[in-house]
Amino acid sequence: MKIRTGFDIAFESVQPTPMILALSVHPSRMPDLLTPHTITFDPPIPSQEYRDVFDNVLTRIVTPPGRLTMSADFTIQDSGLPDVYAPHAQQIEVQNLPSDVLVYLLGSRYCDTDKLSETAWSLFGGTPTGWARVQAIVDYVHDRIRFDYMCADATRTAWDGFMQRQGVCRDFAHLAVAFCRCMNIPARYCTGYLGDIGVPPVPDPMDFSAWFEVYLDGGWYTFDARHNKPRIGRIVMARGRDATDVAITTNFGYAHLARFDVHTDEVF
Repeated sequence: MKIRTGFDIAFESVQPTPMILALSVHPSRMPDLLTPHTITFDPPIPSQEYRDVFDNVLTRIVTPPGRLTMSADFTIQDSGLPDVYAPHAQQIEVQNLPSDVLVYLLGSRYCDTDKLSETAWSLFGGTPTGWARVQAIVDYVHDRIRFDYMCADATRTAWDGFMQRQGVCRDFAHLAVAFCRCMNIPARYCTGYLGDIGVPPVPDPMDFSAWFEVYLDGGWYTFDARHNKPRIGRIVMARGRDATDVAITTNFGYAHLARFDVHTDEVF
């Protein structure tokens, strides 16, 4: 399967504004690129790529005063297979986890495990460990939160999502990640492209998507609490503890978002 995807985003600034962009395809998917993945800027400005501590490719820029448009358009090869389903994958005891995985057991900016631990154990303490427990968490979060594109809130934490019972895909991911960590299951937040491939199209504007991965049986497995079903054509851009680590743009100063278009379509 071939997927054509990309974005067209514009900001307006009144003064030079430093930014960090998490808009590149993750290194694990770069071998699948069929056309170059290049972020272009209009007007042209200097940019610098670097790898962060989670191995994401980030881009540093300083926006000039006025309007700056950043865009990319590329084609990538995909297996066309849905997310892996591994119902027999088992949970690893904390003392046996690799050291580099332990960070994904800790609370973070948006995954406030300290507020959710007691609730998590009351809800999921009686479920089978491993894949079945993660799926029970996903089922609960999927039913608990009502998706509403107009209710996006950049400050909403997992606890807030649990209490408010509404949000967007990042809120589903944050709550599921927090619950998993409370249950000693390493979980990390992911962002990327997920088009309406293999499913009926939805009327909401196309956007980047958020999901999460859990560490079971020595590997990372994808789960999606918003959709709660294996999906086709998922293209990861960045992974981290939560949305803080993989924000599409991190602005060090005020910049008005003037345009935001994302496209993800299967091509034949």
